[in-house]
Amino acid sequence: MSHDSLADVELLSFRLGEQEFCVEVASVREIRGWTPATPLPFAPSHVKGVINLRGTILPVLDLSLRLGMEGIADGERKVIVVVQLNGVSAGLMVDAVSDILTIPAAQLQPLPELGDDIPGCIRALTLLEGQLVRVLNLSAIMPPGGSRAA
Repeated sequence: MSHDSLADVELLSFRLGEQEFCVEVASVREIRGWTPATPLPFAPSHVKGVINLRGTILPVLDLSLRLGMEGIADGERKVIVVVQLNGVSAGLMVDAVSDILTIPAAQLQPLPELGDDIPGCIRALTLLEGQLVRVLNLSAIMPPGGSRAA
């Protein structure tokens, strides 16, 4: 058994509708309450707009729409999870943050090939207390170039 197979993975879990998803804690910069986003013309439907985060323009994505689910309505009961990947930041609009999980890496199972309509967005699956939790692949979800685009 290799040393890597013994490593634990820390994940931030959150809810979209009745489903649980998570991202690696290392990519989470902060968790914010709902802030109305300024819409952008011609943006994809899953891009709610942008917010000003301490002087940085941050795109906000409706993660439900990005994953092919029914969109979630704006409102004070929503949460924005600010994530960063390869120097690009974005806010992911979710229903609620659930928990921080520490899971042995060996418990993360690859996604079965079922003709999934959201290919690449889910990196792995795991069972936690009898509930299926999806680990997201941020590189497939994040906007290309993000706020660094000139």
